[in-house]
Amino acid sequence: MNQPTPTLLSEPRCIWPAGATLGEGTCWSEQEQALYWVDILEHRLHRYRLADGERSSWAFDETISAVAERANQPGLAVTLRRGLALFDPATGELQRLHQPEPERNGNRFNDGKCDAQGRFWAGSMDFGCQAPTGALYRFDANGLGTRVFDAGFAVTNGPTWSRDQRTMYFNDTVHQQIHAFDFAITSGTLSGQRPWLRFTNGDGYPDGMTTDADGRLWIAHWGAACVTCHDPDSAEELLRVKLPTDHITNLAFGGPDLRTLFITSARFELSAAQLAAQPFAGGLFAVDTSATGQPANRFAG
Repeated sequence: MNQPTPTLLSEPRCIWPAGATLGEGTCWSEQEQALYWVDILEHRLHRYRLADGERSSWAFDETISAVAERANQPGLAVTLRRGLALFDPATGELQRLHQPEPERNGNRFNDGKCDAQGRFWAGSMDFGCQAPTGALYRFDANGLGTRVFDAGFAVTNGPTWSRDQRTMYFNDTVHQQIHAFDFAITSGTLSGQRPWLRFTNGDGYPDGMTTDADGRLWIAHWGAACVTCHDPDSAEELLRVKLPTDHITNLAFGGPDLRTLFITSARFELSAAQLAAQPFAGGLFAVDTSATGQPANRFAG
């Protein structure tokens, strides 16, 4: 079924000109009415509180790339360079959990989020973005990670799920390809890998993704200064949100009505001339939409 076309209710605005080297990891906290996000290469976790614009940051001694709230305990589940960890921003306590690929020394974890069962899905990738060593892991409530898909991608991004949770979408960023899989909700297993959408050269590279309450996919474009919204069945582009900087990395719906789209960006790999022309590179953006997002799933552990 073709989805209706959403509309923008405002122009995108930079709400935090953070100058992040590699902004990523968006997660909206309904309880705190705040957006968590990260700067992967500067090893920092950020929080933007919507009501008063308060900005908070926490420093780590390694990369931090994806964030989810915990369902039954205070604090967050986060991916660090080698695996999953628990972090409580209120106390600063950090507990490292499973590191599932010790043999892949050149890898780090990248994008990830939780499914509706509270399992944390996270992709690994080559730190240099060259070697085809990326894989997709499922971290269960006990913190143990299982390699579900040995992707062979140099850079992984996503995942996100269809509205009925029966399809998972996952990105082979370097090859500009988004794949769809049949997703078994109970067991958390994948099958039926197939191509879903391929970017053209002018569209950059597919980065982070999210799914709205109508099942439409919203995708960040690295290198193309935009976010696009797509029909989940046909992959038809329904809307394009233009941003004032090239490297758009991740996105999440938030706000009291889940209709504000928060978008991260990066300064990484921009030349001096590009940085001069793009003063908001690495900033956190927000745009009001007619679409409604879905509450972020929480980690069951």
